[in-house]
Formats: sequence, structure tokens, C-alpha cells
Amino acid sequence: MFRRPFLFPRSILLLLSVWLVFALAVEAKKKPPVRPINLNTASAAELEQVPGIGPSTAGKIVQMRKSYGAFKSVDDLLALRGIGKKRLDKMRKYLTVGKTVPKSTTPQKSVAAKSSSVSKTPASAEHSPPNKQP
Repeated sequence: MFRRPFLFPRSILLLLSVWLVFALAVEAKKKPPVRPINLNTASAAELEQVPGIGPSTAGKIVQMRKSYGAFKSVDDLLALRGIGKKRLDKMRKYLTVGKTVPKSTTPQKSVAAKSSSVSKTPASAEHSPPNKQP
């Protein structure tokens, strides 16, 4: 007969659940990147900074780049399943397509630098005995 004691805990539970949902929604919003992200050089983690790109989509973008080569346009993302015109329009201002930079671990010398380090003495003169003057 006394249902009043259960009313108070239920209202507290309801308020806590509403607060939790609101807190998660606020935290779920990403801060967009300061500069546009280059589709041809970005890692999956960098791509995830773009609003509208999660881990799955970032992985698809990196895989597409590995399989088909560099992107020529941001519109190339329309070929990915799950990215349509509306979604791409929201992401477009955070994305760019630039030239890919080849990853080289050791700096290469130029041809001019290599040729200047080579001795100017002919090979035959290096190993021949000195001329004797009579």
C-alpha cells in the first residue's frame, strides 16, 4: 500500500540517467582539427580528428590509399561505402589533398656531390710506377 518510498529513488535514478546521457553527448563532440588533414599523408588517428570520421572510416580511407594510390580529390571519398554527398560536405572543410612525401630514412647525396668527391687522378696513373729520368 505504501508506494511513496519507491517514488524518490526512481526519480533520482531518472535524473542520474538523463545527466549521464547528456554528459556523454557533450563529450562525444570532437574538436575539429586546426588545419585541414591531408588525405594522402594522414594516419588513421589523424583522420579520426575530423568530425564524421570514426575508426572504421579512417581505416577504410587508409586502406583505399594503400590499394589505389594517392587521392586526386576529396571527392574520391565518395567511392567509400558509408560516405555520401551530405556526409562529405560536412567533412570537406577539414580535408585536403596534397602531394605525397616519399618516406626515405637516409638522405641521398646529389649526383654533383658524388662526382665532386671522386678523385680527378686517372686510374692508370695511380698504379703505374714513377717515371725514372736518366
